Amino acid sequence: MAKKKGNRIQVILECTEHKESGMPGTSRYITTKNRKNTPERLEIKKYNPILKRYTVHKEIK
Repeated sequence: MAKKKGNRIQVILECTEHKESGMPGTSRYITTKNRKNTPERLEIKKYNPILKRYTVHKEIK
């Protein structure tokens, strides 16, 4: 496997409202972030196709 350069890492964002609602399925997005500029966990509003609205998605491990 090739050695990765830089501080950019891949993160998974999961919908918080969908998780609490108890509905089946999950809304997840994969994105990248710069570990040096944003060391804390990401929290972004993204579209949830199951709930059909914009919701808060938080970074998971």
